[in-house]
Amino acid sequence: MIESQVDGTIYKGSTSDYSKRLEEHNSGRSRYTSRKMPWVLVYVEKFQTKNEALVRERQLKRANPKYLRWLISQPTNLLNR
Repeated sequence: MIESQVDGTIYKGSTSDYSKRLEEHNSGRSRYTSRKMPWVLVYVEKFQTKNEALVRERQLKRANPKYLRWLISQPTNLLNR
């Protein structure tokens, strides 16, 4: 997950290279995220398969903002280790 430094929007997505994908979002290559730059990486999870990652992405896209804020602070966030 990445967070907009403009308005606090949290964007959820899956990728095999989150550093590269963050760079793409911050360079304006995505129409949606280009309007809310800059973005910072706030949450990372790792999965064994792409399918597992896509299932988790769908779950997070349906989650409410309060849950997402809580999740960012949890040990499951690889950025907290």
